[in-house]
Amino acid sequence: MFSKLKKKILVSIVIAGIVYLTFALYADYQKVIDAFSNFNWLLLPLLLILSLFNYITRYFKWDYYLSVINVKIKKVDSLLIFMSGLIMSITPGKVGELLKSYLVKEVTNTPISKTAPVIFAERITDFISLLLITIIGAYTFDYGLMPTIVISVFFIILILILSNKKISLKILSSLEKLSFLRKHLINIHLAYESAYQLLRPIPLLKMTVISIIAWGFECLGYYIILLNFHIEFGLFWASFSYAFAIIAGAISMLPGGLGVTEGSLTYLLIQKGIADNVAVATTFIVRVVTLWFAVLVGIASVSFYQKRFGKINSISVNNL
Repeated sequence: MFSKLKKKILVSIVIAGIVYLTFALYADYQKVIDAFSNFNWLLLPLLLILSLFNYITRYFKWDYYLSVINVKIKKVDSLLIFMSGLIMSITPGKVGELLKSYLVKEVTNTPISKTAPVIFAERITDFISLLLITIIGAYTFDYGLMPTIVISVFFIILILILSNKKISLKILSSLEKLSFLRKHLINIHLAYESAYQLLRPIPLLKMTVISIIAWGFECLGYYIILLNFHIEFGLFWASFSYAFAIIAGAISMLPGGLGVTEGSLTYLLIQKGIADNVAVATTFIVRVVTLWFAVLVGIASVSFYQKRFGKINSISVNNL
């Protein structure tokens, strides 16, 4: 039931509270509070606007992908559904954003198996854009180059397989031998056809560029936060460390990358000689204006969606 989603969000909030408390105690709780007092809260609206620019830019990617697979939907409904998906930012690897496919089905009666690859393509282009920033930064700053290369090679191989119908159809044919998958074959093939269209060179290149622009807004936000604390390592270093931390959190498959993303951001600053309490404070702030702001926007959007289309019903594998 949709009520389970609320429980998962509450669980994630509790986990986040524990994680943040642990970080605060590690850096000396009182010193972290003192560090917060040095933050210019007049910057908060600007930081939230930059995060909002990230969401809006990524919405254009979502809407473009829907047009590629010929899903007819009003722009206002498409935007509302995309923003509703942000509520799932605290699910492992953001896989909970499949909620968007469910909502598209409610509005347009399009099978979830057709639109689910859009979420996959969104994550792929997000990863590629962040990896591009990270791999250049890893080489420039001599940090984490090998893991970044390994992850990049994995995604390159995955894209090459999915964009090659001959190889992919052979893999699908082998899956047909598994009895528990036979009843889902039509949906699997439909999903692959969508994925094939979305990962063609031109759409992939265009949407990767859009992703770089989108994540650039949040990287800029992180840079502004660092400047507030007189941490002047440059915009590129801020972009590298932020992208590196987001990738680390996503790979961990923890809800919202909780703990891993925060740990990476804090560790990279401490490695550069920044005091523990300041490193923790900057990390808390950037996560509030990115991850938790996204969840808040998602909650508001789901509320607007239900006012427009009615209460969201049960979501299960039977809806796929």
